[in-house]
Amino acid sequence: MSRRALSGVSHAARGAGASLGEWLSDASYIQRWLVLGTALGAIAGLGAVVFYSALALATHLLLGSLGGYQPPSPAGEGGIAGSAGFARPWAIPLVTTLGGLVSGSLVSLLAPEAEGHGTDAAIDAVNSNPRGIRMRTVLVKIAASAVTIGSGGSGGREGPTAQISAGFGSFLARFLDLGPEDGRIAVSVGIGSGIGAIFGAPLGGAVLAADIIYRDDFEVAALIPGLVASIVAYTTFGLFENFNPLFGYVDRSYQFSDPLRLVWYAAIGGLAGLVGLAYAKGFYGMVDLFGRIPLPKFVKPALGGLMVGLIALEVPEVLGTGYGWVQRALGAQLGSIPIWVVLLLPFLRIVATSLSIGSGGSGGIFGPGMVIGAFTGAAVWRLLHPIAPAVPHNPAPFVVAGMMACFGAIARAPLAVMIMVAEMTGSLALLAPAMIAVGIAYLIVRRNDDTIYRSQLKTKAESPASRLQFGLPLLSGIKVEEALATARVVLQESDELEEAVERLMAADVPGAPVVDRSGRFMGTVGTREALRGYEERPDSRVGRLVDATAPSVNVRTTLDRALEALTTAGGWVTVIDGKRHVKGVVATTDLVRGYHAALGANAGRLSQVSADAVAIEERVVEQSPLAGHSLRESLLPEGALVISVQRGSQMLLGVGDTCLQPGDVVTVLSRQDRAGQVRRLLSAVPGVQG
Repeated sequence: MSRRALSGVSHAARGAGASLGEWLSDASYIQRWLVLGTALGAIAGLGAVVFYSALALATHLLLGSLGGYQPPSPAGEGGIAGSAGFARPWAIPLVTTLGGLVSGSLVSLLAPEAEGHGTDAAIDAVNSNPRGIRMRTVLVKIAASAVTIGSGGSGGREGPTAQISAGFGSFLARFLDLGPEDGRIAVSVGIGSGIGAIFGAPLGGAVLAADIIYRDDFEVAALIPGLVASIVAYTTFGLFENFNPLFGYVDRSYQFSDPLRLVWYAAIGGLAGLVGLAYAKGFYGMVDLFGRIPLPKFVKPALGGLMVGLIALEVPEVLGTGYGWVQRALGAQLGSIPIWVVLLLPFLRIVATSLSIGSGGSGGIFGPGMVIGAFTGAAVWRLLHPIAPAVPHNPAPFVVAGMMACFGAIARAPLAVMIMVAEMTGSLALLAPAMIAVGIAYLIVRRNDDTIYRSQLKTKAESPASRLQFGLPLLSGIKVEEALATARVVLQESDELEEAVERLMAADVPGAPVVDRSGRFMGTVGTREALRGYEERPDSRVGRLVDATAPSVNVRTTLDRALEALTTAGGWVTVIDGKRHVKGVVATTDLVRGYHAALGANAGRLSQVSADAVAIEERVVEQSPLAGHSLRESLLPEGALVISVQRGSQMLLGVGDTCLQPGDVVTVLSRQDRAGQVRRLLSAVPGVQG
């Protein structure tokens, strides 16, 4: 397709995105998230299918054809027993080294941000810039992770899947110009639905979307959208693959009936918490170690792969995802694995995962964490079963509890991981006793304040936007249109770079919005980037340098949303209307100016409140003379000050533009002798006295 044709397609797509984005901005919460959740879920499911197929192909070609080894698979994927041994032992280290070299080269050359485990990168996007995940990163992640794990590297397939669906959520945030909050929810829902799809755990995936972003908090706003996206993703993946639990239906005859067993589950929890800490510290210790090795970046994953291959010659259980070995640990086949392997495997998996992914390879750390936890539980069972009372005859309960406790604790997402493991094993009956293990493991990890996902914030209040909004509460009552400034420079994508640099330098601005031929916002170009691009290619045009991930805010939104965008935009953000036409810019100075004006207005209002004022809280009824009127109209008696208006789950400040509606719960400070009049105006009930 010619460049002109591609430009036409891109132009049409932006027009469609602007129209749909405008509709979504006016749609109700249910309409908006039914549409977005369905779209996210469909892409998450298809992304899981693509990566699942790519990984199966890579494993067949690399470990199977070149290495002469077939790893076992879990029950939900055929339950293949795998090879009894290595047909060509000498080939295994060569294959793992080759996989590391190819993966490292792909990442270094095409998308350095695809290095490591994708879930952490997606969490970082939620907390820093929901629009910032490039689609190129997603494609490189698929290829690099398939090669890393398919050649025998110890990694999980959930990280790449999470980055695929989170990347699509990031694309939607850009394409539809979603607000900062909706953008964050879209990316976090992408994470949860992608992981839930590839593991066949839709409910766990929905809860994970809300549970995994913070260490000690819960993103409630992501839960309902996550339910929509997760069930669509699970259904889409199941249509192409299967709907069976990953590990089949584990020990459905199990019933928790002996309280003495809680002692052993508590022991599993204590050990799993310590192993989880060892996993996090070992992994990031290896990341730091490889960071200091004076070798090219693309060579380091090859070195890590070589070491994993050498370990695998003695312990093949460290190769690949390891899910087939977990399947064996869940049943009587655990006895066929030497006890020294069972006892050492949690630590050998930590080493292998750290070498495979911590060296710069690509893959997830969620899956290996559950394998580590599974064999922690299996090790406890192997040690206790011959000698201790009240130990189940089957290792499955201990293995399941270990999976839940170890990774649920170190991922700081205990509820989500518990539900996911229960879905993956079809073992809801094991939830009750496993809760004690998860609780103790979580307390151990929380005491050390550690996590395997270093991009997690401690709580929602730790985000820069939340801290600033808490310190500047009046921002939510000021519209962006009241504070925006005229953009001194607006560039066309077809402008020559030389001319653009001259305009930017003459205006002395840090950057400018860029629009297409219809005047629709495409992104931004920084002055420094434009100058650097001109030095490299003087004959190029502005469109080549557009940063499509740059945030923007709608002219109708409030300054607290603009502040949230400013925390990721570097000092200024473009203001657009519903059709993506540039209306101006908002910088930090504009925000401060608007806030100062609001302070002045509110200081005047507060001065009217008397010393004997009382607090009144009333619900606005349909018959109220205040219903349908803004507070600016001053229908309340003198000396009455509206502090807040609760509208459903939304809290509004009592500023002039706020229009009262039936059902609003209004909090008012009023002079005592006017309290009855205020109540009558709000509730429209005759005779109500103060």
